[in-house]
Amino acid sequence: MKLQKIVERLQKLHPKEIDLSLDRVKELCKKLGNPQDKIKAISVVGTNGKNSTINAIFSILKEANFKCNVYTSPHILKINERFVFNNEQLSDDELADLFEEVESINDNKPITFFEILTASYFYKAIQYPNNINLIEAGLFHRFDATNILKENLASVVCSCSIDHTDWLPKDERTIEKIIFEKTSTLLNSNIIVAKQSAKETMNCIKKTISQNPSSKVFFNDDFSYSINENDFFYYEDKLGGLKLPKPNVLGQYQLENISTAIATLRTLDIGIKDEHIQRGVTKISSLARLQEIKSGKLKELVKNNKLIVDGSHNEGGAKALNEYLQTLDCNKHVIIGMMANKEHEKYINYLKDVSSITTIDLKTQPNSISGKDLKEKFKSIPNVQYQPDIKQAIKSIDLKEGDLLLITGSLYGAAEVLNLN
Repeated sequence: MKLQKIVERLQKLHPKEIDLSLDRVKELCKKLGNPQDKIKAISVVGTNGKNSTINAIFSILKEANFKCNVYTSPHILKINERFVFNNEQLSDDELADLFEEVESINDNKPITFFEILTASYFYKAIQYPNNINLIEAGLFHRFDATNILKENLASVVCSCSIDHTDWLPKDERTIEKIIFEKTSTLLNSNIIVAKQSAKETMNCIKKTISQNPSSKVFFNDDFSYSINENDFFYYEDKLGGLKLPKPNVLGQYQLENISTAIATLRTLDIGIKDEHIQRGVTKISSLARLQEIKSGKLKELVKNNKLIVDGSHNEGGAKALNEYLQTLDCNKHVIIGMMANKEHEKYINYLKDVSSITTIDLKTQPNSISGKDLKEKFKSIPNVQYQPDIKQAIKSIDLKEGDLLLITGSLYGAAEVLNLN
């Protein structure tokens, strides 16, 4: 309760949820002693795959007995997920004490919620000077609060696609502008660029970072992976090849994220051995990313059928999700709720060969589109219905033995699923 009250206060320090600028977070961090200048960090930017790539790096580093601090957003179930230090989430009391101290030093100056969270993370991180910090950028990167590091070990560029365009001028809502925002201010260290959805996207990234003097590592040019039918996949770079066991996470896109994680760690040459990678890829945490629900109240409703929750919410995420769905030989039923500012029709059009679609309301999210309005947007698609919530949606679907039920469209919706379960 104490933590929640503090969080509510912090959310009221600025009238806007997002106000793109680095001035406020720099001012607060100066009062905190510029902690961002004193940490070792791997920064991760992009549209899709940031969290999964961080989780893969984290898993491998733990197998090599590294201690890590991890800063990600948004959280799924608890805000504590964003604050990992010494490989463990902060407790409610620890997080409340941290926020109270930083809140006092901020002295009620206007600052956005994400900015004061980021400053709090940096402030706590200096207590662990030898740890590697894994830092996920929030919105874009150029004016993101995480972009005040003095130096870093590496910058990782994950898959870039169209998203959050409502924060850009209407005449600048292009993939070129998004790539500029995400990559034009990367620090001079090592840049690792993941597989992109199109050759044009990769070429645009290469052009944007061409003047950056960093050492650069690109998917396909410098590292790659291939899939083996016998539950193995192969990773290869200039140091040689690795035969790896099947990861514990679903989806081919996760192999792309894992390969990017491996490329990052092998580029840094910090003593990661093959056996660390081989063990690490089987122990990756993946909350709300093609997560199979194997027990709980919602699982009981679908009985022996497979229940998966996925927080994808943009075109790139939908494309990756469909690639996974196309590997399954079964009927697929989709329950979907989305935020109002997303490209709803473009998202759903990526999902092919779906037996039914049920739109729902995300009742805990005031900025979501209503399920009825979402159904209207999908009216050209056969077998679309509306139900007011997740439970009623599940009960309304005529599942046959062997069918798959997928709940998707929003990380906030995924959080509702996991909380209900």
